[in-house]
Amino acid sequence: MEFDSQQLRALAAIAAAGSLDGAAEALRLTPSAVSQRLRALERAAGQVLVVRSRPIALTAAGEVLLRLATQVALLEREAGRELAGEQAEEGRALLAVAVNADSLATWFLPAVAPLADTIELHVRREDETQTSELLRRGAVLAAVTTETAPAAGCVASALGAMRYVPVAAPAFAARWFGDGDGDPATGFRRAPVVCFDAADELQERFLRARTGAGITAPRHLVPTTADYLRAIELGFGWGLVPELQLGERITRGALVVLDDERLDVPLQWQRWSLATASLTRLTEAVLAAARATLRQPG
Repeated sequence: MEFDSQQLRALAAIAAAGSLDGAAEALRLTPSAVSQRLRALERAAGQVLVVRSRPIALTAAGEVLLRLATQVALLEREAGRELAGEQAEEGRALLAVAVNADSLATWFLPAVAPLADTIELHVRREDETQTSELLRRGAVLAAVTTETAPAAGCVASALGAMRYVPVAAPAFAARWFGDGDGDPATGFRRAPVVCFDAADELQERFLRARTGAGITAPRHLVPTTADYLRAIELGFGWGLVPELQLGERITRGALVVLDDERLDVPLQWQRWSLATASLTRLTEAVLAAARATLRQPG
């Protein structure tokens, strides 16, 4: 099979915009022209590529061709960059990546900051257990994930483990953990807890390992990193916080550590198997920073 690059570009724009009208605006075409390119691509593939819903969704075949479209676009921009010169703005490589919130808040952005003059970075924030799905769908070309098995067409590298510490505000800790039998597990069984969002399973995993049961107490959902930490500091509940974020908060007494137990979450860097200079530089920067910052085996 052979696929037209303009038709692939139309599919990528439809996937990004979620509609033909949005894709047409992004490509500076009429919706009719975008629809024609999509139909031509579907004829070439011999399969339906999108579900005409609101927003438009890709079929399994559409996701395969979206990966191809994104790879072709990256290679084209890499070639343009080399031809135009290293500092040409129009030659910047667009790199879409999926990263979990805690990595974004701690080590990831400092790792890639030196590349800001040579790439155009698009970050999708997603739970580390879900980021690889974006990779499989072709929505991103690299992801910080907990999955060790590489997605199709990808390679995986170990980054190290993000260590989480159970903490609470001092007054909250005194109320819920200070009058027990000396075992913090008693407090964990009954104290309210703060979770990042409905997909956040860290506190559940910690509780099952620590007490043998899941969350039964009230659970607050606070889905931004700064507000999550603020909710714990204000006494909404206890929560697991990355060790990398705790130093100053412990020193000034905003938070106290509740237990000696920790939860380590091993992370992987999965990226497409493409030999491009920009993706190689991104990977090298991410691996170097993670291995200097995260917990390493041994």
